Amino acid sequence: MSRKPVPAQSGERSRVELLFDKPQLLSQLFGQYDQHLVALENRLGVYITARGNRVGLEGTAEQVALARDTLNDLYHRIQRGEEVDTGLVDAAIAMAAEPVLDGIIRADSGSGAPSVMIRTRKKTIVPRTPAQAHYMRELTSHEMIFALGPAGTGKTYIAVAQAVSQLISGSVQRLILSRPAVEAGEKLGFLPGDMKEKVDPYLRPLYDALHDCLPAEQVERRIASGEIEIAPIAFMRGRTLADAFVILDEAQNTTPAQMKMFLTRFGQNSRMVICGDPNQTDLPGGVAASGLADATFRLEGLEGISLCRFTAGDVVRHPIVGRIVEAYEGREA
Repeated sequence: MSRKPVPAQSGERSRVELLFDKPQLLSQLFGQYDQHLVALENRLGVYITARGNRVGLEGTAEQVALARDTLNDLYHRIQRGEEVDTGLVDAAIAMAAEPVLDGIIRADSGSGAPSVMIRTRKKTIVPRTPAQAHYMRELTSHEMIFALGPAGTGKTYIAVAQAVSQLISGSVQRLILSRPAVEAGEKLGFLPGDMKEKVDPYLRPLYDALHDCLPAEQVERRIASGEIEIAPIAFMRGRTLADAFVILDEAQNTTPAQMKMFLTRFGQNSRMVICGDPNQTDLPGGVAASGLADATFRLEGLEGISLCRFTAGDVVRHPIVGRIVEAYEGREA
């Protein structure tokens, strides 16, 4: 593989050569038609040549160092069985450019395994951005965590994965997933069926995350036994949620009264995660304030409570989603 050199930015030129010991993995590392290498060249301004199991990097010292770290990180991920796509390449570039993560996410043990990960029955989840890495560490060290940020940053998905991991290990006895049954800007009218059939459409994203972490038969069995409960926030009133991992999704659609009610359900040996996007509320016009904004204003800085904030740069869906979020936030600002 050889392409026209990408002009480097001003700075002393540097060149390094990487040697990969498993050539059979390089097709995944390079991507179809070398699209991953092209992405690295375009994003970092380096010139990449690949011959056999050797990859040459040329550019400024900083550009080459970032490209080297990104390729090594992607290679280690492939060795662990992860699937590399363009979204993961973009995330790996962002991770390599974050200096505070040296020795934390990219372990220096020589194994290439990150020190922050979540293991479930179906997959192992590792952070794709610095904010996700911080979030995953907070999930293990705080009893109540607020995860704030736009859609696609992994707030709810990572929380569900951590909850499933703790349920499997026995550190909690129940997993409780909840969200407000608020329509997203449209009136759906009368919905047929019993109570479960009426509220299930609002809770579908939580079911999807569960099935991504547990085999389908285990999800159904644990729901039937009561180990996993998925319910609207209105069903939480009057309860004490002890020995449980509790997740509230779409928390921006709660009222301050609902949020206070939910937070005060907290019981012994429990962990509670509240996820939401403060900029995307679907509350009706007559409601003055979002319960999420009110709670973060009142509770930030309290002992035992952590606030993890995500930005458009942490979106791990298709790269265009991050650009859409930035465009909307820029216009609103």
